[in-house]
Amino acid sequence: MEKAEIQPLYDNYHRKIAKISLDFKRYLYSNINWNARMIGIKGARGVGKTTLLLQHILENHENMDDTLYASMDDLWFASHTLMDLVDWADRRGITRLYLDEVHRYKTWSETLKNIYDSYPDMRIVYTSSSLLAMDNGKVDLSRRQTLYTLHGLSFCEFLEFENVYRMQPLSMEALLNDHVRIAMNITKEIKIEPLFETYLEHGYYPFYKDDHDDFSAHLREIVSVVIDNDLPAVENVSYETIQKTKRLLMIISEHVPFEPNMSELWKQLATNNELGLRMLYSLDKAQILSLLTEKAKSYKYLYKPDKVFINNTNLMHALCPRVEVGNARETFFQNQMAVVHEVNTPKKGDFLVDGRYLFEVGGKNKTFDQIKDVPDSFLAVDETEVGFANRIPLWMFGLLY
Repeated sequence: MEKAEIQPLYDNYHRKIAKISLDFKRYLYSNINWNARMIGIKGARGVGKTTLLLQHILENHENMDDTLYASMDDLWFASHTLMDLVDWADRRGITRLYLDEVHRYKTWSETLKNIYDSYPDMRIVYTSSSLLAMDNGKVDLSRRQTLYTLHGLSFCEFLEFENVYRMQPLSMEALLNDHVRIAMNITKEIKIEPLFETYLEHGYYPFYKDDHDDFSAHLREIVSVVIDNDLPAVENVSYETIQKTKRLLMIISEHVPFEPNMSELWKQLATNNELGLRMLYSLDKAQILSLLTEKAKSYKYLYKPDKVFINNTNLMHALCPRVEVGNARETFFQNQMAVVHEVNTPKKGDFLVDGRYLFEVGGKNKTFDQIKDVPDSFLAVDETEVGFANRIPLWMFGLLY
């Protein structure tokens, strides 16, 4: 293969990297072992996976053409294979490839295994839809790759992204035991409540800065693309199932947080329990929904969730006919906490975290009545700059990553 034949990939790569800035890096950037032979980065559309790859290239390759970035949905792959690209790179001494949207390549798992086994000097970093699981492919890559998941911006990252406040994420211990001092230090520097309100509407997906006026419309388009394109690329689903998945999402978005009556829900969708649960869990993996369960969630053994949330408050504003403030509060708490801690359904209260800490979420007048006398119980209260004792401002739960 001549260089002219591969030039379209380089042209696209150069166009993209020319727009990349190193001013702000996502939380995951410094946590990745970039020296691993094969790295997978999963995440929802729009959370910044491509930027993460290109930032690493820009920061670590003095000559951009010592490596190569390619998106697997590029038309170039309609007439060439990934092995064509790897062989071309290997013959020119290129040992690092960055592959975007790898789930769009039909034989992704077999091909990545073959590259790993046949080209021992080649290192690959790839991104994929959050729908992709290591056992989705025909071969098991778990022993060969290091896998990471990128979530949307935390409130902590949003403050830095807006260039108004920069801090290290809090541990759970610091949040629970030292929240008063921390909140006082932050709120003497910035007005936190208007920033928090802004974040809830359009601060979770980094592209909001480039697409502010059409942000909600863009989010709805992303959801459609995930269901129409990403889901069939990863799962063996029919057109009818795709349409039912959209219908399921619309039903849930009108009643979030949704406490499902499964028999009634499946009746509305004209489906059965097995297929219905598969649709629910697929939307959870895609980071469109978030399922709250009593025990640890499993994608191999599907069971009825206790509550169904829209994944984040930005999606709520884009998908839900009405955004009720109490629902938005719970959605924010679930979304931010679940990135770094296990969140389950408690017997009392709203959320059980790490099997120990019990939380009730509400407004500034929320009381301990529902969880009184329960050890390790806390209130996450909105409309509050600085808390007291076990009353912690809701916005501070966005400072955990």
